[in-house]
Amino acid sequence: MAILHDPSSADAAFEAASNRLTIDLGALADNWRAMNTLSGKARAAAVLKANAYGIGIEPAASTLYRAGARDFFVANAEEGAALRPLVPDGRIHILAGMWPGNERLFFDNDLIPIINSEEQLALFMSTLSERGDHPCVLHVDTGMKRLGLTVEEALTLANDPARPASFSPILVMSHLACADDPSHPLNRRQLESFRTVTAAFEGVESSLANSGGVHLGPDFHFDLTRPGIAVYGGEAVNDMPNPMTPVVTAEARILVIRNASKGDTGSYGGSAQFTRDSRVAIAAVGYADGYHRSLSGGGVTLRQASPGGAYGFLHGVKIPQLGRVTMDLTLFDVTDLPENAARPGDYIELFGRNIAVDNVARAGGTIGYEMLTSLGSRYERAYVEA
Repeated sequence: MAILHDPSSADAAFEAASNRLTIDLGALADNWRAMNTLSGKARAAAVLKANAYGIGIEPAASTLYRAGARDFFVANAEEGAALRPLVPDGRIHILAGMWPGNERLFFDNDLIPIINSEEQLALFMSTLSERGDHPCVLHVDTGMKRLGLTVEEALTLANDPARPASFSPILVMSHLACADDPSHPLNRRQLESFRTVTAAFEGVESSLANSGGVHLGPDFHFDLTRPGIAVYGGEAVNDMPNPMTPVVTAEARILVIRNASKGDTGSYGGSAQFTRDSRVAIAAVGYADGYHRSLSGGGVTLRQASPGGAYGFLHGVKIPQLGRVTMDLTLFDVTDLPENAARPGDYIELFGRNIAVDNVARAGGTIGYEMLTSLGSRYERAYVEA
């Protein structure tokens, strides 16, 4: 194993960090390869929006490019311009499309705009008349009610005899709204609507499946799949064991161990209520680091929907989070560890190898996507590559 930054080494910044992330780029590559294989005859793209789901666009892009990815999706043209030097011959698709004032970014960086509306289509065609031919992708809304031409607008465009020859999309795409629920009837309705559109654009490649869509089977794969969260180790399908390997392990340092007596309270509002004599670890992490306030433990009113709260992991034991998560500090119950096992300076795993990021997210009423993309700048990062 080649190691870019070994967390067991004497690297001063990593060893001294209050919060730290170990990012397994080998797992990232393996997850992408697994989704590419699961995509069957289709090829898998790599989705790198939001700073590669929080792990860093440079290491993620370089890893996935070496793994074989050549189709990339990012949110906006600024992300695309940052990505271009990392994937020199990659096809970079811009999900937000083109708007007045950013046309230059597309031509200077060879970015592919995704046409999401008739207004964007008009702008793109006007830009072509000034700058010459450029590839694009046509996005069709088959049920998400978000971006994309309606099915009717797309069919009208396909059958318009006056359609300029310069409008020649290289891809027609849509986005599944309920792919994480395989039994949802909208999946099949979207598929049938999309097939109607792809038939009208005969000979043009097509793309429908996100991470969950890849698991829906070959009918949904078409020519190109767009797995996102699964590549980063998160759950793509509800109520199914997650087959992906964790990519990110987040840890927070224990600053202090305190004793609390039965009947004591702790944190803001006395929200941690001790029903036994307890030992409490105060960790240097809070909502400023993306460890959300909604993760707060039992007894906190904002957690009424799921009063158990989150857990950390320390010395082989799950440890409950206590009371309100604050800006910079969070309490964990280490009473069930052997006495003196938990010490100041130890690191509590917030999620990663032993605590699934999606389980933590559920405790806070959210999803793994938000946990990963909310990781703040105060984490020292170590990248390990297989």
